[in-house]
Order: sequence, then structure tokens, then C-alpha cells
Amino acid sequence: MNFTSQIILVAGGSGGIGRSVVRMLAERGAHVLAGYHTRADAAATTLAQCEGLPGVVVAHQVDVRLRESADAFVQAALDRWGQIDGLINCAGVVAYAPINAISLTQWQSLLATNLDGVYHMCKAAIRPMMKRRSGRIVNVAALHGVAGSPEQADYSAATGGVLGLTRALARETAAWNITVNAVAPGLIATEQLEVLPAERRAWAEQIIALRRIGTPDEAAAAAVFLASPLASYITGQTIYVDGGWRMT
Repeated sequence: MNFTSQIILVAGGSGGIGRSVVRMLAERGAHVLAGYHTRADAAATTLAQCEGLPGVVVAHQVDVRLRESADAFVQAALDRWGQIDGLINCAGVVAYAPINAISLTQWQSLLATNLDGVYHMCKAAIRPMMKRRSGRIVNVAALHGVAGSPEQADYSAATGGVLGLTRALARETAAWNITVNAVAPGLIATEQLEVLPAERRAWAEQIIALRRIGTPDEAAAAAVFLASPLASYITGQTIYVDGGWRMT
């Protein structure tokens, strides 16, 4: 996969799957605008890991929950490079609580990042993509959005919404040669996995066909593929990166 001189935006590029996405793109020659919210130190780590690679990586602060911030993030890429070839949405938060313990504030907060954030980023990026009549959008959701997860009703609802949004946008933007796809990881060894109780993790590892937790690189590889020219005839689809947890 060659991304030489392609301009790719990565929301949530400061840690977990997003950091792996940024590095893989830089390894393949992309110009990457890596978004981070409050963790400037984590963004600096991402940049350090990309030093000496063929691509160019620039960190930029963005709060995907706010439309104005998403618009400014996209505009920063346009001001620097003049175009946008792809957007990969990796920003997300995870919570773990039974429905009776989820307050309305917590519900709205989680959806604001995981679902509203994808909406804001997609809407901002689609405009310049339509003008160029070309683009790739990849939304990183989660297996929870399809299978559901007990005591994660808010996260399951948000990621399920992302998958529905992905399919709708794929149909809506196809006439402009814009593809929109999703990646739905299962259990991946990121900081977000720390909210999962140990007994649930042990149970999950037993029912996953490959009997192990996935790595950020394994999830990132699917997102990078979908953003590449190799995926030009794939749109409206979800790739499950779950080690064989859910098979369809």
C-alpha cells in the first residue's frame, strides 16, 4: 500500500489504535494530521515514533465533540496541504456500568465523543472530498455495535450508531467516488481495555477463536487498508477484527 503524498486525517491519533494507524500511514509515505484532544504528551509520543519515516506527521488539537473544532481540524489540513484524501476516525472513550448506573450525563458524554464526534468529522471532511470527487473515510467502531455487550449499553449504542452512519454515508457519497467503511475491533490491547473486569476478559479470551487479545497494529492494519487505493471497490462495509469472536 502506497500513500505517497496522500493527505490523511486521523482523529484520535495520540494513542491506542490511532497511534498505530498514524505510524503505518507514515511508513507508507502519507502526510498525516494526527488529532489529539487533551493529551499533548501522548501526541508527542506519536510524533516521536514517526521520526525518520517516509511520511510527514503533524499533531493538531481537536475536540471532536464540537462541530467548530472538527471544522477547524479539517481546515488546518487544507491550509497546510490544499487537499484531503482520507479521514480515519479513531477517537473514542469506553465506559463499563450496568444500565441502572448510567446517568443521563454519562450517556450523553459517551455518545458525544463516540457518535457525535464521527458525525462532526465526517461532515467536515466530506465537503472538500466532494469538491475533488474523491475520498476515503474509515470509522473505527467496535464489535459491541453489532453484538452488544452487557454493562456497556452506552458504548454499544454509540458504536452501533457509527456502523449505521457508515452505511448511510456510503450510499450518499458514492456518486462523488467517496468510499465510507468501518472497522469493528473486538478486544484489543489498548488503555480502553483496562475498564473491562478481569473475569470478563478471561471469559472472552476463552471464546475468541484465536484465544488471545488483539494488538493495536492488527486493528490499525484493517483501517489503513480501507483507506488505501486497494480498497477502491469497497464501500458501506464493516471489517471485524476480533480474532474470530463473532463469525457471520
